[in-house]
Parts: sequence; structure tokens; C-alpha cells
Amino acid sequence: MDNGIQIWYKIMSPIASFIKEKRKSLKLSQEDLAFKAGVGLRFVRELESGKTTLRLDKVNQVLELFGKQVGITENYTTE
Repeated sequence: MDNGIQIWYKIMSPIASFIKEKRKSLKLSQEDLAFKAGVGLRFVRELESGKTTLRLDKVNQVLELFGKQVGITENYTTE
């Protein structure tokens, strides 16, 4: 696997797990989630499976339902 893809997978995998767990805890089907977020069912399926080539604006549309978003943050280190 290409190094860039490995890094992106490390980012998307926890996001995919978070979305799937939140959806299930709210007893929403993938279809329900897609409708509420304004994205397609196929997108939700690909997102939950950890696909690494998804549009971030659409990922954020889904995450907004849970009060979250993907973005750039400061990198803080602890000493």
C-alpha cells in the first residue's frame, strides 16, 4: 500500500468507525443517515467501509449530524 494511502486510511478508519457506531446507537439505517445528511446511500456505505477517496465536504455533511467535522488543528505535544 502506498504511504499516502496508508496515512489517509489511518485518518478515515476511525472516522468510519465513529459514524457507524453513532448511526447504530441512534437506531438509524444507512438510508436514514444518507437522507438526513443530504448525501447518497452509496456514499454512506463507502464512508462506513473506510474508503480513502471520499470528498471531505460530504464527510463533513455527515459528521455535522453528530456535532463534529474534519479540519486542520494545531499539533500540540506534551513534554
